Amino acid sequence: MTNDFAARVAGIGALAEPARRTLYEFVAASPDPVSREQAADAVGVPVHSAKFHLDRLVDEGLLEVEFRRLSGRTGPGAGRPSKLYRRSAAQISVSLPERRYDLVAEILAAAVERAALEEVPVSDALHEVAADRGREAGKDTSVAGAGSGRERTTQVLAEHGYEPRLRSGEVVLANCPFDALARAHTELVCGLNEAFVGGVLEGLECRDLEACLDPEPGLCCVKARPRR
Repeated sequence: MTNDFAARVAGIGALAEPARRTLYEFVAASPDPVSREQAADAVGVPVHSAKFHLDRLVDEGLLEVEFRRLSGRTGPGAGRPSKLYRRSAAQISVSLPERRYDLVAEILAAAVERAALEEVPVSDALHEVAADRGREAGKDTSVAGAGSGRERTTQVLAEHGYEPRLRSGEVVLANCPFDALARAHTELVCGLNEAFVGGVLEGLECRDLEACLDPEPGLCCVKARPRR
């Protein structure tokens, strides 16, 4: 389990407590930031309880805080600013197995734009964009230069939901992060997967492995195999 996944699970888990969930729903539905007193009064809980739950939601990244004088007055005698809560701009979602439809949507949108701009087939643009995103993922990582090529590859692919496994010198992927889309548009998404994994290998400068299509029941359609 990655730290990012653990953080997302913790954030969602914070809403399991009924009073906390009700407070979150009230703040999220409010057009303006609200004070702890306003939130407590709206959901019928003591102010000290509302403060505890609201601050917990801030700690989990579900709410944000700002300080402002509700009276609108400024200068001496205006009083201390109130602590106000609003819904965080962060997006938190959890799926098991992990799905990354946000990533595939970004790749598809960028590919359509590139195809129109460069007047090339969408399929060509899709492979180019997927490879670009893979290279970025391989370069933007703390594992670059640490461990063997296979170890670094598994860590980066794990961070993107592929659930990589080492098997007989190759890296097999136990999960497709674009599963539902891959079932409906197999050739398109499998080609995207191959380009993305190949880009990761390039970004990591892992020259002893290459991405290849090799569908196998229960696995992603792509494997990273020793280069021939």
